[in-house]
Amino acid sequence: MDTWLGLAVGALYACGIYLLMRRSLVKLVVGLALLGHAANLLIFAVGRLTPGVPPIVAPGATALIEPVADPVPQALVLTAIVIGFGVQAFALVLLRRTWTRLATEDLDGLQSTDRLDEGHP
Repeated sequence: MDTWLGLAVGALYACGIYLLMRRSLVKLVVGLALLGHAANLLIFAVGRLTPGVPPIVAPGATALIEPVADPVPQALVLTAIVIGFGVQAFALVLLRRTWTRLATEDLDGLQSTDRLDEGHP
């Protein structure tokens, strides 16, 4: 299971980095999403996925009953999902604004802002 998780994380990182190096802004946004998913899967893999009960001490008990699920990786991934969604939403808005102003999504075509009309806000 750990081998397959490692291969999946590596494949997601490789695809994400490959898409980040393309000349298209759309591929850049998809690459960012893949990197976010790879990071989330890596956190889960490092946190050791073990089935267990929630880490809640029963009434009258003084310690947890093993096996207990670790809540830290779950909290980190939940936070990363929310932050990743915000970054992707911002990137999509930036992509749309760039497309409406410059009518291109090619990164080489965005090297200069001299093409902007003075009449546009």
